[in-house]
Amino acid sequence: MPTVRGRDYLSVRDLDPDELRGILERAVELKAQVRAGAHTPVLRGKTLALVFEKPSLRTRTTFETGMFQLGGNAVYLGPHDIQMGTRETPADVARNLDRWVDAIAARTFAQGTVETLAEHAHIPVINALSDWEHPCQALAALLTIRERFGRLEGVRLAWVGDGNNTLRSLIYGGARLGMSIVIATPGAYRLDAETVRWGQAAAKASGGALAAIEDPVAAVREADVIYTDVWTSMGQESSAAARREVFQRFQVNAALLAHAPAHTVVTHCLPAHRGEEITDEVLDGPRSVTFDEAENRLHTQKALLAEVL
Repeated sequence: MPTVRGRDYLSVRDLDPDELRGILERAVELKAQVRAGAHTPVLRGKTLALVFEKPSLRTRTTFETGMFQLGGNAVYLGPHDIQMGTRETPADVARNLDRWVDAIAARTFAQGTVETLAEHAHIPVINALSDWEHPCQALAALLTIRERFGRLEGVRLAWVGDGNNTLRSLIYGGARLGMSIVIATPGAYRLDAETVRWGQAAAKASGGALAAIEDPVAAVREADVIYTDVWTSMGQESSAAARREVFQRFQVNAALLAHAPAHTVVTHCLPAHRGEEITDEVLDGPRSVTFDEAENRLHTQKALLAEVL
């Protein structure tokens, strides 16, 4: 695969289609090793700093476990450890960590914080989530879809819910790999126009498609995959009540799934607000690949780390 050694991963757009495919291929190899009970310590002696402004289950556990399985170490630095932005600036945090560790994975509110860390560190910086993108989640989603359908080209994905960071990263990846994506969001919560334009151009070049509508039933009618996420992300809690009212008809439930083909699968970024954007019946049902995707966070992040470091 093309080399990504030493590079930042701040956005899915940082990787071209061949590099994305290469990361997914490496993830398949590493996942097979885990299933066989074997680990290749390719990162022995390497240390990853986890700089987190937000709480985490999947991101922290998968990065720490991934570094351990690859023979390296991870150091967790939560919001109370650094107090980034109050006790120390992101630039100074980067300048310090640059002297001690081999890479930084940052889970922040502002995309600008991740970009500042990358600007002032000479080591690779990975966006482990920001309000603008969730590029590690996108890798896990792409691997899960490829496992289910044997390909990404031509797979039809329906997004039902908020026009958020996870959707943006899915478009940046899926549109360039030939997927057909339909976004169903309420008008006031649609994805930004620039991302939609970029995704439509990328999809046209790859043989895929991207459309934005407001009807969840129409979105899922020909879907292979239905993807949803929370209606209220971290930092948006003050608008939660208003969002619940607007998003009611965008709930992924048995009634919505009945409009989709019989082979359609459902997935969720997690954590889920059960009974809001998705019902227990669907999330825990036989057509859900949500927890397969959660597992694949481990394998795709290991692949990313192995290739970047």
